[in-house]
Parts: sequence; structure tokens; C-alpha cells
Amino acid sequence: MKSEEEISRRRGEVSGAVTYEWLTQAEAARFHKDPDNFKPLRASSLVGQQQQRLSDEREGLFSVIDEFNLWRSKPELAEAVAAIKALTAVIQRSEATTMMGLEIDLKKASEALKAWDETSISLSAGCDLFMRYVTRTSALEYEDIVAGKARLIERGEKFGEISLKARQTIALLGKDFVQDGSTILTHGCSRVVLALLKLAASNGKHFHVICTEGRPKNSGVEMANQLLSAKIPVSLIIDSAIAYTMEKVDMVLVGADGVVESGGIINMIGTYQAALVAHSMSKPVYVAAESYKFARMYPLDQRDLPLAPCYVHFPGALPESVIAEVSTRDYTPPKYLTLLFTDLGVLTPSAVSDELIQLYL
Repeated sequence: MKSEEEISRRRGEVSGAVTYEWLTQAEAARFHKDPDNFKPLRASSLVGQQQQRLSDEREGLFSVIDEFNLWRSKPELAEAVAAIKALTAVIQRSEATTMMGLEIDLKKASEALKAWDETSISLSAGCDLFMRYVTRTSALEYEDIVAGKARLIERGEKFGEISLKARQTIALLGKDFVQDGSTILTHGCSRVVLALLKLAASNGKHFHVICTEGRPKNSGVEMANQLLSAKIPVSLIIDSAIAYTMEKVDMVLVGADGVVESGGIINMIGTYQAALVAHSMSKPVYVAAESYKFARMYPLDQRDLPLAPCYVHFPGALPESVIAEVSTRDYTPPKYLTLLFTDLGVLTPSAVSDELIQLYL
């Protein structure tokens, strides 16, 4: 009898996919965009959701969206990881009597999550990668629904564990690129960038961080506050001062909403601008992004991005003839990026492209 891992490897070899190798890397390393109107849940709201969920469970009801929102309300949890947790719960609560029925339930839940917020790249990528990870197993061929379901739950929980540790792994890999006495420009508020910088500081590195304001959501102000709480020296600049400030910057470090097939990234509006300026002054641009943000997309220009509008406050009333640009993210081509710090390793943009394309085959 061949082991499940051997079967998975054989399937990967036949199809040309590298999913098995990707998972092996992740396990060997011990892998340590939100809707516009979303507001963090108050504690009372969270309790209310939990009570509602318990009530629904007593009545035999289950909503993958409610489960997702419950996990998503935890501030330390990324949106994609919340989706992974919710999809694992779908397997646990499915009433399907066959493995085929269970797979159908899982696919429906995944599509429902992606449809809930079509603008979220990380949510869509997280769902797709979960489906690839969980369904690539001989468990779907089990005739015994109980044994097959238990195996899928085990794989779902393992994938969630790997994803949770991704941020820690990236921080460990990226901290060595932070030089003592350096000045780092960051744009937006990225949890993985914050983890990397905090780890570098805790290891005795002394550096200064320049945060852009991060309009329209002022995410850079939030990032600056987080860094100050970690006792990391910070300066705050307006977004239009990037070129003015770049000459005293040693490196640019940003997160990503999504890493696409070209090896480029989609991130908050202004990232492309920062990368262009840095490239023109020969400053390295580093990206910190978890592999569950690898998205099956190939934008050619800014118009190819899914719409992600946001309310933008302009002082004073605008004339009716003026059209306000409300995009919240842009696409940075791979030629403006130096390296990407991921839980799969430190990769060049071309290597990321190869990993992502093979991952989805």
C-alpha cells in the first residue's frame, strides 16, 4: 500500500503541480482588505455573535459567513486565515453522507465566502489554496465518510496552523535584511511588516522607520502608533512627500494584499508610487507577504485590478462636475521589486511567479 504522501506526490508529478513540495517546505519550516464599511466589533457585539451562533447550532443551522466573521473579528487573525478556520468548520458541521457530498458542501462554502467580498484578494486566494490543500488527498476516495471526514478536518486544521505561523517565519527570514542604523520607509499598516520590524528591534537592531500618512484610511498613522508602542523611532510624512524623503531612505518595506502571477503585488494605493521613486534612486524595495496571499491573477496595468472603492474625504464641497478618484489599491510590477519575504523563503519576483503558477496547476 502506498502512503497518502506518496499518492499525493505521484498526482503532483502527473499534473506537473508542486503542491506536495510546497506543503513539505511549509511543514519542515514549522511555519512559525477589508470591506469599506467594516468596523471592528465591540466586545458586546462579539458576545452577541457567539450567542447567536450557539442558538443557530441548537436549531441545526450553520452559516459559513457568520463563522468567518467571528474569526475575522480577532485582531491578530488575517482575513485569509479566518476563511481557513471557517472552511474547516464547514467540514466539521457538514451533514453529507458521502465524500462527494462533503466536497460539494465545501466548494459551495468557498464560493459563498469569495462572493461575500469580491474585492478581497487575500480572501479569495486563501479559499482557493485551502481547497487545493484539503482536497488533494486520498481521503476523498474513502468509502467510509467518518474516516474521510476526520482526515479532511485534520488537513484543514494543519493548513490553518501553517498559515498562522507564516507571519513568524517571514519575520525570522526578513529581520536580517534590516541593517543597524538604517532608515526604512514603509507604506500602509501591515501586520507582517510590523512583526518583522519588532523582531529586528528585539534582536538589538537600531533603525528609524518613516511611515507615510496612508490616505484615505490613514493606515500609516496606525502603523506609526504600533511602532511607537514597540519603542521603535518613527517619523510620519504625507503621502506626496515620498520622493522628497527617498534620498535619506536605505530601503522600502511594504506588505501586500496579494502577490500575483507576474511576481508583482497588489497593495494599498501609493505602493506603486513608492516603488517607482525607490527604483529611480536605486533603493531596494522589499515585500513581506504570506503565501496564502498568492493570487491567481495576472494584471497588465492598473485598470485590470478588481474595484475596491473607498470613501475619500476632501475638504469643502466638490463641484458636481468633479469626479473623485476613490481607488484604494494599485499594482506594482515585478521589475520595481527587489525581493519578497515569504513563508516559502526569500524569493525574487520571478521565483514567486514560478511558485504561484505551479502551485495552482
